[in-house]
Formats: sequence, structure tokens, C-alpha cells
Amino acid sequence: MEKKFDYAKAMAELEQIASKVEDPKTSLDDIAGLVKRSGELIKSCREYLRTVRDSIEG
Repeated sequence: MEKKFDYAKAMAELEQIASKVEDPKTSLDDIAGLVKRSGELIKSCREYLRTVRDSIEG
């Protein structure tokens, strides 16, 4: 069974990532991982929005 994508949760995680990246205490190694994760989240959000758009325009 496929888990339903939670857009609001993904956006909240992206906001948390942005805060961590902007924090001067965050190490460069951590930032690299956070940037990678944000890329994954953005890709998932875009796919979700395309699916919603396609279902509306359907």
C-alpha cells in the first residue's frame, strides 16, 4: 500500500531545514545533507502538485 504524500508536512520540514541552514552553528557537513534532503522534498512537492493539477484538469 502506497503511503499518501503529506504536502503540509513536507513544507514544514522545508521550513525547518531553511532555519537550520541559516543558523551559523550548523556545520557545512550538516548543511550538505540538509540541502540534499530539501532537494528530495522539493521534487516530491512538485510531483504532488502536478498530480493534483492533472486530477483537477482531468
